[in-house]
Amino acid sequence: MTDEPIRVLLVDDEVGFLEVLTKRMGRRGFDMTAAPSGTDGIQVLRKADFDVAVLDLKLEDMDGIEVLTIFKKMVPEMPVIMLTGHGSEQAASEGLAQGAFDYLLKPCDLDELIAKIQEAVDQNRE
Repeated sequence: MTDEPIRVLLVDDEVGFLEVLTKRMGRRGFDMTAAPSGTDGIQVLRKADFDVAVLDLKLEDMDGIEVLTIFKKMVPEMPVIMLTGHGSEQAASEGLAQGAFDYLLKPCDLDELIAKIQEAVDQNRE
């Protein structure tokens, strides 16, 4: 395991959630990049490398599954964790079928999200 911080791309159109999560995870030593839309997430991924992406399924500009598919074409080895609201488990399982690492229900516990990110990155580095 390296001492470098885990680079996380967080894509969510709920700006308040995005800002709070970015700050809280940054304080825990993660290198956070926030994107407030699917389009922004794709643009950011074109310019930088990430260890993992955390992607909301419900975005205003694009479907989260569509963004996931594009991410997996751009960087097939990057794990993507989907965030989904209650009642969207069907969409989350579609995300898993499209190559997502896993999904969590929103609002998710910060420690649970961090553990899932760590698990995804560790598995990807093996």
